[in-house]
Amino acid sequence: MSLLRALLASAAVVGLLAGAELKMEPGSFLAHEWGTFTSVADEDGSAVEWATLLGPADLPCFVTRARDIRKWAAPGLVRMETPVLYFYAQQPATVSVHVDFPRGLITEWYPNPLATTQQRQPEWDAAKSIDWTKVQLVPGKDLSYPMTDGASRYYAARNTDATPLRIGEEQEKMIFYRGLGNFEPPLRAMYTNDGRLEIKNTGTQPIPFAIFFENQAGALGYRIAEPVGDTAMPVGDTAMPVGGTAMMEPPELNRDLAAIQQTLVTRLTGLGLYPKEARAMVDTWADSWFTEGARVLYIVPRATVDSVLPLTITPVPREIRRVFVGRMEVLSPATKRLITHAVRSGDNETLTALGRFLEPFVAQMQRTDKEFVLSPAVRGYLRAIATGRSVGDSEYGQILEAPGSNCIP
Repeated sequence: MSLLRALLASAAVVGLLAGAELKMEPGSFLAHEWGTFTSVADEDGSAVEWATLLGPADLPCFVTRARDIRKWAAPGLVRMETPVLYFYAQQPATVSVHVDFPRGLITEWYPNPLATTQQRQPEWDAAKSIDWTKVQLVPGKDLSYPMTDGASRYYAARNTDATPLRIGEEQEKMIFYRGLGNFEPPLRAMYTNDGRLEIKNTGTQPIPFAIFFENQAGALGYRIAEPVGDTAMPVGDTAMPVGGTAMMEPPELNRDLAAIQQTLVTRLTGLGLYPKEARAMVDTWADSWFTEGARVLYIVPRATVDSVLPLTITPVPREIRRVFVGRMEVLSPATKRLITHAVRSGDNETLTALGRFLEPFVAQMQRTDKEFVLSPAVRGYLRAIATGRSVGDSEYGQILEAPGSNCIP
């Protein structure tokens, strides 16, 4: 069967399931989850330790932040971003959810666990596990969900047909949480001497697909390898597989953003997410996944997700889907040139666009290029940008304000 037929068949089955969710047996329910593991590749392709909590806040005020998150320079290998857990039930039900993160810390969440709902910041601590007990599933019309006046990517995750839920007095369309981890992602990505990107599956399970994406000054392109670590199927601008490795040519920068996003939605749907869930995931990260730079977006095998982030739901759902996208930022030759020029010219806007990835990129350039030498003043300036501080307009200008939050109560 061709890949196109397989994708269409998968989409059709998922569509039938989405329609069938209203015809479930009494008392049964479904659980669907998506999330992102973000990392930065070192020069050898492995995940480098970086300050995963750098950058300005992007969550609304009602989301609880552990007081440990104030250590905003805390290093880690992975930023676990926006896992959201949806439920689908025809009748009211009460469930309990337990998440373990043995090689990480859970740092943000909403709603709050019922046992300590009355607690507020800064009493909460980051932890290796979290429990939501007595989660009430309330089928029917949407409930009244919290809102703020500040813009946030958080709200896009609500655009699904999931069953509303209530924990104590807090109501939402999903359970949301975030964290930081210290585990090796199942993928490495490094540039070879001839300018190609080598992607290697370091895990024991095939990676369903990997997309090598690049944005240079608004010109976009991507190439696909699918799967990585198994017999690959050619797909247009695809890779040359060698066992668990794919060698990928730099993408031609002639693609349309909407087409790239739809490619992801189609493949996420084929992996078991409902179409609205897949679209909500892509919309949530549209202002981050497709920005300036080069990165690999890949599917983390389900066995890996279950290993690093065990999930227990009681009673057991009729179905549990977990689709996690791995995101690995890579320092491309074009990004190196961009950073070098921006540092020399004091181009605040360009450097700011690289955000939290600026520091690990600069550190890599200092290790690999003896001519890329920075003064203490420039290093402080770059760190200010990476932490979300404002800087003056002049070259290496004055730092104007400390890191803040976009929270508006």
